[in-house]
Amino acid sequence: MQLTAPPSRRAADGPVRRRPARRVRALALLLVPLLVLLPVTACGTRLPDSAFGPRPTPGGSSTTGGNPASDTGVTATEIRVGIVTSLTSPVGSEVFSGPRYGALAFFQALNDRGGLHGRTVKPVTCDDGGSGIGNQDCVHRLIDQSHVFAFVSGSVLDYAGAPYVSGKAVPDVGGQPIGTAYDRWPHLYGIYGSSAPRDGNAVGWNGTLYQSTEVYRFFKERLGARSAAVVAYNQADSARYAAQLREGLEAEGYRVLTQTVDFALPNFQAVAAAVRADGSQLLFDAMDTRGNAALCRALDEAGVEVAAKVTNVQNWSETVRTDYQSSPGCRNVLWATSSSLNYEDVDHPAVADFRAAMARYYPDRAPLLSAWELEGWAGAQWLTDAMDSCGAELTRACVGGFMNRAEPYDAHGLILPASFVPQPPPSGLTRACLNAARWQDAAEGGRGGWVTQVASMTTNCFDVPQLPYRP
Repeated sequence: MQLTAPPSRRAADGPVRRRPARRVRALALLLVPLLVLLPVTACGTRLPDSAFGPRPTPGGSSTTGGNPASDTGVTATEIRVGIVTSLTSPVGSEVFSGPRYGALAFFQALNDRGGLHGRTVKPVTCDDGGSGIGNQDCVHRLIDQSHVFAFVSGSVLDYAGAPYVSGKAVPDVGGQPIGTAYDRWPHLYGIYGSSAPRDGNAVGWNGTLYQSTEVYRFFKERLGARSAAVVAYNQADSARYAAQLREGLEAEGYRVLTQTVDFALPNFQAVAAAVRADGSQLLFDAMDTRGNAALCRALDEAGVEVAAKVTNVQNWSETVRTDYQSSPGCRNVLWATSSSLNYEDVDHPAVADFRAAMARYYPDRAPLLSAWELEGWAGAQWLTDAMDSCGAELTRACVGGFMNRAEPYDAHGLILPASFVPQPPPSGLTRACLNAARWQDAAEGGRGGWVTQVASMTTNCFDVPQLPYRP
């Protein structure tokens, strides 16, 4: 399996400044967290094939050369890395699991090719149960007992252990920014990058983060949309996110209809009637998968059509086939946006590598594949490239130097190039890019799936404002 490609280059028109985009927090009352996208441009590096270690000779084994035991979790033959996931969280075992499997598949493929310069990468996993106490327990166990070198591709509901990870200067690479930790602590490097100071003090810029409006601009220009409905639960976090959605839409000139439903007994039929009466062209929401599926059923039953039912990267998955099986009309106007490639686009070599590894090591995951699994693979690639840059003298400080460099990184084209260079607070317009796909049922009984709707996510870019908010 080929896991590499020739070096890429930065975009000809220069770097694009990275800004935190539509960021939300995990919803209370056991809601599924809603994730957002942090777009960027430019290009990163690609790992040479030799970095996967010397190939075994027939009847023999790889050599380790002069590898020293250069840092915590590193021996002459092994590198231990930690993966913390909220597998048994109250919101379900599949909500956060994707990045974990993507990373595990990457390291299995890497080790099958001889490892990293002769060292095997050994993942050590921990399930934090979706609680802050559980997360702290995982972090202490992996750092103090398992002595991991780094963390990678984490996806947790409550990253309460972040201060300890950063205080121990343990690199945490490619995690999903569900909370605010990746915009606060040094040594933590979320999958979408950050231009916030990350000095361990206030989140973002003195407690302020920014959302950009490229998602709304995209649908305005692509579909000619000028009106949108936003649906939320009568719950504080859901309402807060809905307010952010409304603010972003209105900044792009949309007429916005806001609808609130009871969390316990939601009346989606009333929402469908309101959307029909308003003539809303787009539909956004601040709800979990259960609510989305029920809303789509209500729309189909009432014969209400919208140009796009817009979801986020967390819901960009194969489970759409079953989650929306009773509402095919709504399913076929589902759009998802992200800062990463479509996991269906196997014409991209890095996506083909990901799909081949998942099919080999986790064939039972086929009906559960998702954009998050691809991003977990990308996080593992990022950490591997950072470790490779150190050669035999692998240290946490060296990995930190790679992560903090000025050149943006794109995980071999899998993600929009990201970096961690601190910048002043945003002002004026910022160039922001995104990927987009639409679900399409196949004709005559075919499988169908997510179909990419842009020629290239690195050129699907817009000059958009930055709207401040306090998380």
